[in-house]
Amino acid sequence: MKNVSDKNELKRQMITQIEEQLKEIKDVDILLENILSGARKLCNADAGSIYEYDTKENKLRIRYSQNDTKQRELAPGEKLAYTSYSFVPTKQYISGYCLLAKKMVNIDDAYHLPEYIDEEKTEKRPYEFNELSDIATGYRTHSILTIPLIMTNGRVLGVLQIINAQDENGNVIPFDKDSEFYISQFAAKVGSIYEYAYLTRQNIDRLVKMAGFRDPKETGSHVERVSSFSLEIYDRYANNKGIPDKERERFRDNLRLAARCHDVGKVAVPDKILKKEGILDDDERDIMKGHTCVGAQIFSPIENELDNMARDVCLHHHDRWDGGNRGYPGNFDYMDYIPATKMPHELEQALVGENIPLAARIVALADVYDALRHKRCYKSEWTVEDTFNEIQSQSGKQFDPELVEAFMQIKDRLEDINKAISW
Repeated sequence: MKNVSDKNELKRQMITQIEEQLKEIKDVDILLENILSGARKLCNADAGSIYEYDTKENKLRIRYSQNDTKQRELAPGEKLAYTSYSFVPTKQYISGYCLLAKKMVNIDDAYHLPEYIDEEKTEKRPYEFNELSDIATGYRTHSILTIPLIMTNGRVLGVLQIINAQDENGNVIPFDKDSEFYISQFAAKVGSIYEYAYLTRQNIDRLVKMAGFRDPKETGSHVERVSSFSLEIYDRYANNKGIPDKERERFRDNLRLAARCHDVGKVAVPDKILKKEGILDDDERDIMKGHTCVGAQIFSPIENELDNMARDVCLHHHDRWDGGNRGYPGNFDYMDYIPATKMPHELEQALVGENIPLAARIVALADVYDALRHKRCYKSEWTVEDTFNEIQSQSGKQFDPELVEAFMQIKDRLEDINKAISW
């Protein structure tokens, strides 16, 4: 009895510890990653996925997948292939059934499903296991535990699925009743944390959407891609630099949200400039440059780390690493800028190298990559080869060389994200 009591106490402590770590996270995407990691740790699961439910489109979208077995096959710093797809949830598949029925699903063997889903044998199993992922990856799914993530008002935010529980020797086993209990406790606690992060993202996205209504070129997919690219570039850069995990997690949490806000200052640019078809003249360009200062003003006064990083990103994502005169606004006092006026060149003092905040240097690279790879009113879409050659040529000029190095190391992953986020 003492061993059982000790085990329960250790699990409760683990849930509390993970919960406290999750409470510090502001961005919903970073939170989802950590919820998945926490659930797997709690039940000693080898793999798993987390899905987000879009109520407007009635689609369940896979956001993150983790697999320790497949990860060990990769070189240090490498990530599993990027996967993101959505589907209309139905009871035909496990995740859809879990979402629609709002019920936990515990499966001992994915390839030998029981005929009934209840012990009384009153309800026949409506779902099948989709083995396409196993076929594609060469992985063998055995045990599966799936649970809905529910807000306090009863709305389902998503689905958490963990795969292949393991014993102390690494052997795959079913998820037992204890696992069901602990994951239920965990899901109940993280539901409210997820809800808070979800609402924080909603507020950021409303700000971004407001700017997007003004500028037809700044679509939601552009913002999503730049945010995703920025995170991937930072992850590889942080791995190359050996940045400690705690520092890395805090930075990437803020970066994900701050990158979404890089162009919110365009809300104050006049329509005749913002919606002009073709290249801007010098005067128009000088007014357009002011969007950096307006964005910084929106996030002032600074209340927290996110405000600070969002201000830096808005203000400096057009500054150049070499301090060249095409970068802006430099060391200009952004609070002195009057919206819809020309930036005063005579007051500009270039920022150079690491004087430009790291987050802004990252977003600068991600933003240019996205701009080159997509058609704009004044240019055609660039090819993959031309885009990467151009960015490589700007190493040490427009861009931080260490960031370019990290960028070039993850070319395939960036292109996968670029293809996936095209809505």
